[in-house]
Amino acid sequence: MSAVGATGWIELTGVRTHNLRGVDVRVPHNAITAFTGVSGSGKSSLVIDTLHAEAQLRYVEGFDPYVRKFLTPRDRPRIDRVRGLTATLAVDQRNGNRNPNSTLGTLTGVESYLGLVFARLAPLATGSTWTGPLHPAQFDPWTRDGICPACVGAREVVTARPELVVPEPGLPLTEGASPWFGGNLSGEAAFLPSLAAHHGTDPALPWNEQPEDFRRAVLYGTAGATVDVTVTGTNAKKGSEFSYRARRALDGAIAEIEKAYAAAATDEAKRLYHPFVDRRPCPACEGTGLGTIARTVRLRQETFRDVVHSQVRQVRAWIDAVETGLNEAQREVGAVLIPELRDRLDLLIRLGLGHVELWRGAPTLSGGELQRARLSAQISTALTGLTYVFDEPGTGLHPADKDHLFEILRGLRDAGNTVLLVEHDPDLVARADWVVDLGPGGGRDGGRLVAAGTPAAIAAHPRSVTGRYLREPRYLLERAGRAPDGDTGWLTLHDASAHNVTAAEIRVPLNRLTCLTGISGSGKSSLLNRILADSVAAGLAGRPFTTVGRVSGLAALRWVTVVDQTPIGRTPRSNPATYTKAFDLIRRLFADTDAAASRGLGDPSVFSFNSPGGRCEPCQGLGRIRLDMHFLGDTYLTCQACDGRRYTPEVLAVTCHGLAIDEVLGLTVAEAARVFDGPQTLTALLEAMAGIGLGYLTLGESGTALSGGEAQRIKLAKATLRGRRGGEPGLVVLDEPVTGLHPDDAQRLVRGLDLLLERGHTVVIAEHDVHAAAGADWIIDMGPGAGKAGGRIVDAGTPAHVASGDGPTAPFLRRLLT
Repeated sequence: MSAVGATGWIELTGVRTHNLRGVDVRVPHNAITAFTGVSGSGKSSLVIDTLHAEAQLRYVEGFDPYVRKFLTPRDRPRIDRVRGLTATLAVDQRNGNRNPNSTLGTLTGVESYLGLVFARLAPLATGSTWTGPLHPAQFDPWTRDGICPACVGAREVVTARPELVVPEPGLPLTEGASPWFGGNLSGEAAFLPSLAAHHGTDPALPWNEQPEDFRRAVLYGTAGATVDVTVTGTNAKKGSEFSYRARRALDGAIAEIEKAYAAAATDEAKRLYHPFVDRRPCPACEGTGLGTIARTVRLRQETFRDVVHSQVRQVRAWIDAVETGLNEAQREVGAVLIPELRDRLDLLIRLGLGHVELWRGAPTLSGGELQRARLSAQISTALTGLTYVFDEPGTGLHPADKDHLFEILRGLRDAGNTVLLVEHDPDLVARADWVVDLGPGGGRDGGRLVAAGTPAAIAAHPRSVTGRYLREPRYLLERAGRAPDGDTGWLTLHDASAHNVTAAEIRVPLNRLTCLTGISGSGKSSLLNRILADSVAAGLAGRPFTTVGRVSGLAALRWVTVVDQTPIGRTPRSNPATYTKAFDLIRRLFADTDAAASRGLGDPSVFSFNSPGGRCEPCQGLGRIRLDMHFLGDTYLTCQACDGRRYTPEVLAVTCHGLAIDEVLGLTVAEAARVFDGPQTLTALLEAMAGIGLGYLTLGESGTALSGGEAQRIKLAKATLRGRRGGEPGLVVLDEPVTGLHPDDAQRLVRGLDLLLERGHTVVIAEHDVHAAAGADWIIDMGPGAGKAGGRIVDAGTPAHVASGDGPTAPFLRRLLT
C-alpha cells in the first residue's frame, strides 16, 4: 500500500459544482483514491467536473491567447480554492466514441504501430520481392495513400435501387407507393406537383400508371434540364403563408439517396437510408477499405489486412513469430518497434480485451470495453507525476478480470502517479489506499462529504452507506426468488448462431429472472440481443428468424423491449420528463386549469419549452444564453427576458397544485410523486422511477448530463409502465443493468425487476455482478473463454446448481452462497 499523504495532498475547498454543497476534501498524492457513494451523490461532479475540469483550464490558460481562441475548454467549476493539483488524464464514461471510423486498433494506437512494423520490416524481409520504400500511411485506411480508391474507404458499394425506392407501384407516389417521398425524407418531394405538371400528368395517379418520362425524372433527375417549380406552404413558427418559385434542375431520388447516405456521419444516421439501398462489400478491397499495399505486402505470411482482422491474442502470438524470424537487417529496426507493440497488446489482454478484433468498430464495443480501450491508450503513455482519473474502470469486468485491472492501477501508482477512481464496486473500493465517500443520498439529498479515510475507516463509519457493504462483502441482493418448478413455462430457442455463439437449444424460464453470466467476450451480449431479443421480436412481428432455426413458447409473449444504456437524448432539451412522456401529461393538467382557460392557453403545446407560443423566445426556452468568450470557456448568462424561467409571463402565471410550469420542472421525481395525484398513468410512472432509485433526479435534468445507468433505469421505468397496461405478458431484456451501480441502487433496481415479474412478465439480464447473478431465478453461464474460445453454454440452472459446477462463474457464486 502507498504511504498515504507522504508526498502531499490535493486540497479542494468550498466545492459547489452541481449538487455539491461547499465540500472541503483532501486527496493524497501517489495513492489510489476511490470516490464512492450512491447514484447522484456527487462523485463525478467532484472528480471530473471539478478536479479534472480545473486542471484542464489551468493547462489551457498557459497557452498564448491566439492559441486559446481555437480551444473549447470546459466551464469553470464552482470552487473557492484548489492546492496541490497536477496535470490530469481522464477516461470519462461520458466521452463515448461513436465514430464508425474508429476501431479498437485506432483507439489504442496498436494499428499505427502495426503500420510502422509492416512499413519498416517488410522490405527488409529475407526473400522479399518488394522494391522501393514503404510508408506507414500506406497501411492507414483513412489516408489518401492507404485507402481503397474504388470505395474511398467506405468498405462497401452502395446503390439506391428503384424497386426499393418505390416498393408499392400500385399506389400513388406520396400515398404509400414510396416511403422516400411519403415519409418526409426527400428534399425534392415538394417539387413533385411541378414536375408532374411539366410532364402533363396527375401526381395522384398510381406509380405504375405514370408516363415513363415522369417516372425516369423522379428517379434519375432531369439530366441538367431545368423545370419551373413552385412550392407553397405555411411557416410553422410565424403562422404565415409562403411561396417559393424557381427554375432548377432536379437530381432525382436515386442520386439524392446515395448522396445522403455518403454524407451521413454515423452508422445510426446511415441506417435511415438502409431500406432504399443495396449494400455490398467493395469487390476491389474485399470490404476492408484498404489499398493494394495493405492487402498484398506480407510479413511472416500475413498481410496488414489479415493482422488487423485478428483478435488481440492472435496478434500477440503473430508478433512473437515475427520477432523469432527476424533476419540481421530487420533485428535492429525490430528492437525499437516490437517491444512497444508487445506491451500494448499485453495491456489489452490484461484488461480483458484479448478476444476483440483490432478492426472492431468503436460503436460496436460495449461501454466497459470502450472504456478499457481508452484506459489502455492513456496508460500506454508511460508518463509519471500525473493524476489519472478513471470513471468506473471495473464496468463490464467479470470478477475473474478484476485482479488484472487493479495490478495495472497499482503499477500506475508505483510509477509516481496519483490514481483517482469514481467507483461503486465494493471489491475495488476495498483495495484502494484512500476512500472519499459522498452522500448520504442522491441529488438534493447528496453533495456532502460523509467520510474520508482508509477503506477500514470507511467500513467502520456509522453513517456511511458504502461502509455497510465494505463490512459485509458477501452481501446478497434481497428479492423473492422464483425457482422454476413443474408449472413453469419455457421459451426455447433452437439452432442458435450469432457472432461466436452457437447452441442447439437455449431454454429461458417464463415469468422468471434469468441472468446470463460469463467473462468478457464469452457471448452474453450476442445471446441477449442478437439471438433472444431479435428472434422474439421477429417472431412476434411475423418476420423470418435470422439467428435461430425456430422458437418454442413464443405464444406466451405479446411484446419485447430492450432496455439499454444509450442516452435518452443528445441535446439539453431532452430530460426525464420529456423522454417518459410525463411532461405531456403534466402540460395537459396545466392546459385544463381554469387559469389557462381564462387566458386562452388551453393548448398543451403552449406549456412546452421546445415549441414557440409559450416559451421565452430570446433564449428559445433554455432559460440561459450562451456567451462565446472566444479563447476562454463559454459563459452562460441567465436570460434577462424570463429571468431563467424559460416561459413568457402569461404562461408562468398559470399554476397547477400551486406551482408554475417551470417550478414543476425543478421538482425531483420523488417530490413530483407526492405533488401529483393523477392521472393514474403519471403517478404510476413517477412511482416506478422513484422505486428503482431515481427519486433524486429532477424532472428537468438535461438528458446529456445523465449517466448510462440513469438512462437505462429511466427506460426500465417506461417498460414497467408498459407492463402495467393491458396485462399482456412481455419480455424485458437488459444488458448489464447492475454493473456500475452502488449496491444500494442495485437493490432498488432489483425491486423494479421483481415488479415486472409480479405482473407476469419475463426478465433476462446479462450481468457480470455476481451479487445480482446469485439472486436470479435461473443462470445461463457462457464460456468457457472469450471470443472463439467462448460462445457455448457451459452450465444452466439455479444459482445453487451453477455454483456447484465448474463454469467460469461457479467459484465466485460459491463464495456468496456457501
